[in-house]
Amino acid sequence: MLRAKIYKLINGRHRAAREYQPLNRIELNSSAVLANIRLMQQQHPGQHIMPVLKANAYGHGLEEMAEILNAVSCDYLIVDGYFEAAKIRYFSKHRILVLGYIKPENVNLLDIKRCSFVVQDIAGLEAFGHLHQPVRIHMELNTGMNRLGLQPNEVDQYLSTLKKYHNLELEGIMTHLADADNAVDDNFTEQQVIVFDKQVEYIKSQGFQPNLIHIAQTAGSTKAHSHYANGLRLGIGLYGINPLQPRDPHYSQLIGLQPVLDLKSTIIKTIDLKLGDRVSYNGIFTANEKTRIAVLPLGYYEGIPRELSNTGYVTQGGQILPIVGRVCMNHTMVDLAGSNLKVGDEVTVISANPADPNSVTGLNANFKMFPYSLLTGLSSSIRRVIVD
Repeated sequence: MLRAKIYKLINGRHRAAREYQPLNRIELNSSAVLANIRLMQQQHPGQHIMPVLKANAYGHGLEEMAEILNAVSCDYLIVDGYFEAAKIRYFSKHRILVLGYIKPENVNLLDIKRCSFVVQDIAGLEAFGHLHQPVRIHMELNTGMNRLGLQPNEVDQYLSTLKKYHNLELEGIMTHLADADNAVDDNFTEQQVIVFDKQVEYIKSQGFQPNLIHIAQTAGSTKAHSHYANGLRLGIGLYGINPLQPRDPHYSQLIGLQPVLDLKSTIIKTIDLKLGDRVSYNGIFTANEKTRIAVLPLGYYEGIPRELSNTGYVTQGGQILPIVGRVCMNHTMVDLAGSNLKVGDEVTVISANPADPNSVTGLNANFKMFPYSLLTGLSSSIRRVIVD
């Protein structure tokens, strides 16, 4: 009886959560996601395209993006932490590659089925080796990023340890390009590729035959020409953002990417201002005539940069509405001059249309806002919904 009551209560809460109409909503265009993958597949035939879902899928929503990607044939989804893998493993059909460091003492707590792991050091290899069950390992080489990865003088001991534990399979070799978005000079990237290929050749000479060799992210996909790489980690490009600058000779290769995300909000209040009325903290906006403003129920907690105070825009049906006053923790005000918008109407705060000033592209061009931090800064509390 008690169990039935608890089940009914939980089921009722889940239903209420689904039916509850949020004031703020992130829409994810599944067609755009699939088009971005197709573009990369066409440009890199025969390569393993591996979508990257770390950092809450670059702010788009980890579980929602994994659901969209069930429609795609790919070898791996890539995450940073094991907690991300645990979130999506039961409803994603794909294997998962965990990039991030795992404490050796945590290894025996992991469910390793359908997961592969980038292991950075001997202690990590030994911890996985002691599991006495098959584990797929990816080896990262430091070719100039100087963040993670093995130095050349560490490779032999790593390979010897792999040979010691027969349950460990060297499935992949990788590195990370440090300067692939350089608009004027590809020399550092080319040097990294040379170093990487030389080390891969040596590892192969030691009897290892990894199935996946991956060197490039989205930007590097246009510039890194490895003799051995057969995989591509599709990060920001998966979400339709071109990481290259327009002056980069390779920019046009990624111009066909389609932005995935719209952030929408609902007007919860309108206020008629008279001449001289101030808006929000410190009164940085003062009405120079009678005007009407709207209050939106999201602010810098939800990921709207405070730098957009008095300078940014939202859009609605082709109209561009200026943000006025300081962006608050949970509220943002916009000027409704020239519009008939009212309480309950929706506006677009971040637009998927690259031509809009409040698109990721526009915010980067006009306000120097780094697309990665802008997107990953969107609060996980905002509901994500998948649209076609």
